[in-house]
Amino acid sequence: MAEHRTQAQEQLHHIGEGVKGLMPEKGPSASQVLAVATLLPIGGVLLALSGATLAGTVIGLAVTAPLFIIFSPVLVPAAIVVTLAVTGFLASGAFTLTGLSSISWLVNYLRGLRERAPGYVEEAKRRMHETAGHVEQRTKEAGQRIQSRAQEGAAGGGGRT
Repeated sequence: MAEHRTQAQEQLHHIGEGVKGLMPEKGPSASQVLAVATLLPIGGVLLALSGATLAGTVIGLAVTAPLFIIFSPVLVPAAIVVTLAVTGFLASGAFTLTGLSSISWLVNYLRGLRERAPGYVEEAKRRMHETAGHVEQRTKEAGQRIQSRAQEGAAGGGGRT
């Protein structure tokens, strides 16, 4: 039995050593005591003010609730209109920021291209002109094919009646 107490005492001693490691070796400094002495009353006052605000809000809601119910046919549509207006303004601002950032990114990207390869822009212009010419030629050819088929159809279709 004495042996069992000794093990329990050793465990408590070991736990006590661990707790002592968590605690500071010396007391709080003067600046810490001053901070606690200053902040404790300020925190208490702020807590009391928040309680008074909560009580005032609950009382105000209890007094005005009947008015909200009486005027709800006017207030509900007004709240919907205000909500939609605010949503519209926020969406407009978001779209504006998105557009401006997109344009900014594009300008910076094009500036980077111009700085990296000065001849790149001219090469791209030349290729676009070549592609446009190629598309124009293909369009003319397609138009001529359609026109010849229409003429063939008109010549062959007239004798089928």
